[in-house]
Amino acid sequence: MGRARTNPAPAPPATTRGRRTHDALLTAGRQIIEEQGWAGFTPEAVTQAAGVSYGTFYTYFASKDDLLRKIVQAAADKMITASRVPDTLHDPYARIVEANRLYLAAAGKAAKVLRMVEHGAYLDDNLRSLLLEIREFYVGRGEEGIRRLQADGLADPDLDPRLTAIALGGMVEQVAVIINELREPLDEEKMVDHLSRLWASAIGLRAPGATGQR
Repeated sequence: MGRARTNPAPAPPATTRGRRTHDALLTAGRQIIEEQGWAGFTPEAVTQAAGVSYGTFYTYFASKDDLLRKIVQAAADKMITASRVPDTLHDPYARIVEANRLYLAAAGKAAKVLRMVEHGAYLDDNLRSLLLEIREFYVGRGEEGIRRLQADGLADPDLDPRLTAIALGGMVEQVAVIINELREPLDEEKMVDHLSRLWASAIGLRAPGATGQR
């Protein structure tokens, strides 16, 4: 383990060179977490992987935990950005399909670091808060969509939008775990189709090509 430090959080880098070094440490830290886990995640290992001196670490990060939180935040930001459904897509069912497809793809890219952090979140309230922020984005998006469909008369008005979004979002989240962590060889396009039909059926929205009475 690295030497214990209690430095205050450094100011964001102001120069191009500083930002490059900062980003190189972030990249190296994420790579180490994904490939070696907690045991290999030390300031010494991160600086060595980034090709900078040990002391440089504390120019940009107050501690190992500070770096970890910034790695998680960067992964979350990329995941959320990659998951945004285009505003130009208006068909309700097509939006569900695209939301599920984008989520599975974005979750796959962030899976390793987020899964490692989930274990640490039990003991670290800051990490737990970051994970809740990520989940809240998806729950909020689902809740907003369900409310809109209910207002348009396209979804079951008796459903609680937030609870429904939490439950259905949890279904999609668990499928991402099955694909990325358990590595079950699923056809992702077929899985997206099934998830979308289940989501639509649960809220009372008929999927294209569906038959029979509800």
